[in-house]
Amino acid sequence: MSELSTLCYIEKDGRYLMLHRNVKENDVNEGKWIGVGGHFEQDESPEECLLREVKEETGYTLTSYQFRAMVTFVSGTGVTEYMSLFTADGFEGRPIPCNEGDLEWVEISHIGELNLWEGDRIFLRLLQERETFFSLKLVYDGHDKLIYAALDGKELDIHR
Repeated sequence: MSELSTLCYIEKDGRYLMLHRNVKENDVNEGKWIGVGGHFEQDESPEECLLREVKEETGYTLTSYQFRAMVTFVSGTGVTEYMSLFTADGFEGRPIPCNEGDLEWVEISHIGELNLWEGDRIFLRLLQERETFFSLKLVYDGHDKLIYAALDGKELDIHR
């Protein structure tokens, strides 16, 4: 089974808006810190999904954003998720409470101290290091352990 989703890291003053997933029961992301986004609705483009999900989760309307990467997540449980990864540096509106967890602005230099998925650490680093679009494949063992990663079709050494 495959799913389509978006994820966005909104940046302001050297900080990303991070979502601490601590509300929903049976949440695969429970306890993790992630960007904002979600699953596509019928007939949506990546950009339409991004704008809708950011508005629903944060109250913000994005005014400047960039499609940065395609991330293929292989869960190890029979689900593969194709995630359109965005960054944004412009938005307007007033923040609202998120029903999926707590939103917090976190210094980008401190993101690595948070409880993140192993693969998220890879693409967060790539977002800082690369200007160009990239494709990242992340394969998990059915739980939290990353067992394989490939950047633009070439295997990465995930043990470094």
